[in-house]
Amino acid sequence: MPPRRTRPVVNRALAALIEQAGWTHAATAQQVNAVAAETGERIHYDRSAVGHWLTGTVPRPEAVHAAVEAFRRRLGRPDLGPAHLGWPDPGAGPPADDPWRGDPVARLATLGEDDLLNRRTVLTAGTFTLAALSSLSNLSGISGTSARSARRARVPGPSGRPGAGDVARIRAATVAFADLDDRFGGAHARVAVAAYLAREVTPLLREASGRTRPDLFAAAADLGYLAAYMAMDAGANALAQRYYISTVRLADEAGDLLLRATALRSMAVQAAELGHDGEALALADAAASALGGHGPRRTLAWITGMRAEAHAAAGTRWDALNLLRRTENQLERAGSPQEAGWGNYRHESLEHQIGLTLTQLGDHATAARHFTASMNARRPVETRTRVLIGLRAANAYLRAGDPERAAVTALGFGDDVRLTASARVGDELRRLRAGWQRFRDSPLVAEADRAMSTGPQSTGPQSTGPLATGRAR
Repeated sequence: MPPRRTRPVVNRALAALIEQAGWTHAATAQQVNAVAAETGERIHYDRSAVGHWLTGTVPRPEAVHAAVEAFRRRLGRPDLGPAHLGWPDPGAGPPADDPWRGDPVARLATLGEDDLLNRRTVLTAGTFTLAALSSLSNLSGISGTSARSARRARVPGPSGRPGAGDVARIRAATVAFADLDDRFGGAHARVAVAAYLAREVTPLLREASGRTRPDLFAAAADLGYLAAYMAMDAGANALAQRYYISTVRLADEAGDLLLRATALRSMAVQAAELGHDGEALALADAAASALGGHGPRRTLAWITGMRAEAHAAAGTRWDALNLLRRTENQLERAGSPQEAGWGNYRHESLEHQIGLTLTQLGDHATAARHFTASMNARRPVETRTRVLIGLRAANAYLRAGDPERAAVTALGFGDDVRLTASARVGDELRRLRAGWQRFRDSPLVAEADRAMSTGPQSTGPQSTGPLATGRAR
C-alpha cells in the first residue's frame, strides 16, 4: 500500500501509469533501478523517491530514461516518452538509432571501439530495448538488397587482401576466447575480445573481396556472437543486444542462414532471461523461420528447445510440451556430436532446456532433477555453465520445498563459484541465498550459505569458431 501522503499529487500522468502498471511505489523504484543497472548505471531509488516524483520532483536524466523504458516494457508501449510520465525530455538520452541500418562493418567497428574504451556512448546507448526488436521484418530472413548479389559483383582483390589465412586466424582466436569464457565466465577477458574484434577483424572486413569474403564475414560473425554472449553473461545487456544484431547482419553479409538463425535464437535467450516473454517467442520463431526446417538436426533441436521454453513462458503449456518432445526426437535422429560447430546441442543441453521449460510451467521438483542431470554431465572445462546450471538446480529444489537438497547441490560446486566472473551466476546466487534465509537453522543450509558468501568474481556489467554449443542453454 502506498505511504500516507502529506503533499498532493502533482504529476497525475505518472500516477496514472503507475496504476496501469499495477506497481506499488517500491516496485516502481525497483524496476527503474533494475533497468538502469543494465547499462552499468547504479541508482538506488526507493518508494520515497517515487513519492517525490509524484509531488513534482523530476529525477536526473539517467533515471528518466530508465523509467521510460521500464514503463514501455510493462505496458507494451514502445511509443512512451518522458512527456507521458509528466516529465520534460532531458535531452541527454541516446539519439534515435536503428542498429539494423547503416554499414554493418562501420557499426561493428564503432561498437567494438566504444566497448573497448568504455565510452558512455555504448554503455548508455539505451538499455536493452524492445524498440530494437519491434520490427520483426528484420528478423524473418535476409531482406533488402541481396548481400550475395553484391558479392557476385565484386572482383578478387590484389594478393595483399585478406585471405584464407586470416579466416583461420580469426577462428582460432575465437576458439581460444570461447575456452576462457567457458572456464571463467563472460566478464573475464571480455575487453580482449572487443579489442581483437575492433582492431584486428573489422579492418579485414573493410578490405574483403572475392571468394574469401563470405568466409571472412562468417568468421567475424562467430566472434561477434561470442562478444554478445560474453557481454550478456557480464550483465551488459544493452551492449550484448547490439553485438547480437551485428552478428545477424554479418551473417547476412556471409549469406549464411545458419549463422542468422543461431544469433536470433540467442537473442531469444537474452529476451527470456530479462523477462520479455513475447519478444523471446517472436525471436525463437524467427530463428526457426530462418532455416525453414532445413539444417543440421542438432541446430534444429537447439532452436526447437528454445521455442518450447518461450511457449511455456507465454502460457501455452501444450505447445511447450509438444515442442519439447519434438526437440528430443530431433536430437535422437542427429548424428554423433561435433566437438565444435553451430548447434552443437548435446543431451545435457536438452536436460537444461527441459529444466528451464518446466520451471516456466511451475514444475520445480522435476525441473530440479533435469538441471542436476545437465550439471553432472558437463565437461570439466565448462566451469561457468556447470555453476550456472547448478545454481538453477539449487533454486529449483528450494522452490520445490527441499532446502537441504538445494544446500547439498550448492556445496558440490562451491569452489568453482569463486572462479566464475559472471553476472548471471551472481544473480542466481543472490536469489538462492535470499530464498534459503528462513531455513538457516538447518546446519546444512547454514554451511552452504557460508560457502556461497564470497560469491563470483563479478556480479555486474564490466567496464573492462563456432560457439552454439548450448552455452548454459
